Amino acid sequence: MNDTPTPGHRAPGSSDSLQPTQPPDLTKPYTNTWGRAIPWGMTTALIVVTVFVLYELGRVWWCTGNSGGGEVFLWSGDVWSMHNSQHLVDHYSFTHISHGLIFALLFACIPPLRRQSFAWRLVPAVTIEAAWEILENTPLIINRYREATMALGYNGDSIGNSLGDIACFALGFAFASGVKWYWSVSLFVTTEVVLLLTIRDNLLLNVLMLIWPVDAVREWQSLGM
Repeated sequence: MNDTPTPGHRAPGSSDSLQPTQPPDLTKPYTNTWGRAIPWGMTTALIVVTVFVLYELGRVWWCTGNSGGGEVFLWSGDVWSMHNSQHLVDHYSFTHISHGLIFALLFACIPPLRRQSFAWRLVPAVTIEAAWEILENTPLIINRYREATMALGYNGDSIGNSLGDIACFALGFAFASGVKWYWSVSLFVTTEVVLLLTIRDNLLLNVLMLIWPVDAVREWQSLGM
């Protein structure tokens, strides 16, 4: 009897016998896609909640203008006018970019956050920024700004401006997350100097005057009116 295996067949017990194969997991690409979408969905949900809270606080959607009608332009360049903090962006939007730079650098120093993807790091970052936007538009902080800083006529932000602030924050956070730390520091310093020269205010002065008002600084800032 001829025991020689015919072509195309394997001998019983042979080490290279065909092994059962697992069927391909057709759901894996979809699982990965949904997994990547989760942090972006959380960030979007945070922004929606922020808009709802700001609306409940009585914030207007957009600048109402001198006549009570909407003023549609996106940029407001006069920090002493009623349009400041009522349009999508203004000089203070750059301070929110600086917020993003700072938080990206801080998160890079925290190992559990540093190991996360950008999308997951953005979730707690936007949470903090959104919380500040809400706090900033409460009577406590609005009155503090009016009493202690150069924002004498400040009445809070419009919802559109708050969304612009959060977007600027995310822009700064994204920039700092993708470059070497010294580029972020350089951008921060440049922004502070330019704002100081153009509007006599910047992030550091804003924080100083909010926490520990200095009369000499406030008088100097008022000269720019």
